[in-house]
Amino acid sequence: MTAQLKILSVFIGVSLFIYIIEMVRRRKLREEYAWVWLLTGLLIVVLSIWYDLLLYMSNLLGGIYPSALLFFFGLLFLLFISLHQSIKISKLTDDLKKLAQELALQRYEKK
Repeated sequence: MTAQLKILSVFIGVSLFIYIIEMVRRRKLREEYAWVWLLTGLLIVVLSIWYDLLLYMSNLLGGIYPSALLFFFGLLFLLFISLHQSIKISKLTDDLKKLAQELALQRYEKK
């Protein structure tokens, strides 16, 4: 990995870390979701600094190219996020339906 690419990767990881902390501070992102993104930023920085760790993990898992391992982990990460958000949306949909039913009953009883 070239020095320029390392610097860019560290910059991206640190920028993500700072951005997530700022979003939590402004209350645009809840703390329960921030930890995933903070760990992602930390992982980007760690793998940028210790490229040999990425090579070792790639060899350990039988990969030929370290970039393929990054894409694999990225895909797993996106699948995890997608599944987690789908579960949250399903729960919120159920909660909204119950709330609408309770509100309808209250309005009916007032009449």
